[in-house]
Amino acid sequence: MRKIICSLLVALSSATAFAQSDGAPAIASNAPDRHVVKPGDTLWGIAGLFLKEPWRWPEVWRMNREQIRNPHLIYPGQIVYLEDFNGSPRLRVGQPVKLSPRTYEEAVPEPIASIPHKAIEPFLTRPIAVEAGFNETAPRIVGTQEGRVYLSAGDVAYVTGVTDSSSLWHVYRPAAPIRDPETKAVLGFEAEYLGDARLTREGDPATFEVESAQFEMGKGDRLIPAPPSELVAYVPRAPEKNIEGSVARIVGGVASAGRHNVVLLNRGANDGVEVGHVFAAFVAGKQVTERRDQQINTFQIPDERSGVVFVFRVFDNISYALVMDAKRPIAVGDRIRKP
Repeated sequence: MRKIICSLLVALSSATAFAQSDGAPAIASNAPDRHVVKPGDTLWGIAGLFLKEPWRWPEVWRMNREQIRNPHLIYPGQIVYLEDFNGSPRLRVGQPVKLSPRTYEEAVPEPIASIPHKAIEPFLTRPIAVEAGFNETAPRIVGTQEGRVYLSAGDVAYVTGVTDSSSLWHVYRPAAPIRDPETKAVLGFEAEYLGDARLTREGDPATFEVESAQFEMGKGDRLIPAPPSELVAYVPRAPEKNIEGSVARIVGGVASAGRHNVVLLNRGANDGVEVGHVFAAFVAGKQVTERRDQQINTFQIPDERSGVVFVFRVFDNISYALVMDAKRPIAVGDRIRKP
């Protein structure tokens, strides 16, 4: 419990802005002058009420590089104001003003997140990009209770190769190669998450009880100890250098991605990609031909922007990104580059 003095106005730091792209962020055509923060809001979503490019919210909060690593916390009930700051837009936050003159106590709510954590949390604790030898070295299911083909919650599985006494484990299909849509080279290996199982008796084989099964699991599927969940205060920014690549896969087995779907990019840490980077996605333009006056003319159709993706997990050659905006479905082969 903390005392909250309702008339207190808390302005965000006016330190040197962390410029992310040329020019001041553009204001949305129907931007309000204020917004009361609600449970479930995100910093990205609030910025989308005020800006045409909501990923540029660190700039309008006037955050410097050090603050980018530890952004200010914003809570439900506070009011976000839009104002002019030396010719550029600025957002500041204050406590709502109560008409009652008394001071009261209330529990401080949880701060709002930068982006929708629920959409990416499963991909933070489940190492779906794995080493090449995963299929050979990871513990695997060799038998099931009563010989069942597929397992569901409450069923028992027998697993060989368990050398870790961790209690909770994730279950995966054998890993499949991830191929670059541009070069067709293998970028890495991805194991599809199936569910969770709990170790109930050590041995070889060890005994596990299935806690949850999102997809069919059975003999031959692999297990990995479940790491602790760690959510980060993600702060979006454009890459400092030009990085271009492609969407290599739509996570979840669907043909195309929309808002809050996860995509796999064919660029990673080796290419300079970092957690927090924002990329614009484009449908690659095709070449078209025209026959005219006994001549064949070839034209290159320009790329068309399909959306914006936000990188939240990075490996050496690949990275996972959340689709934050999709003007049209994002598909494998769509190009990505600095917004």
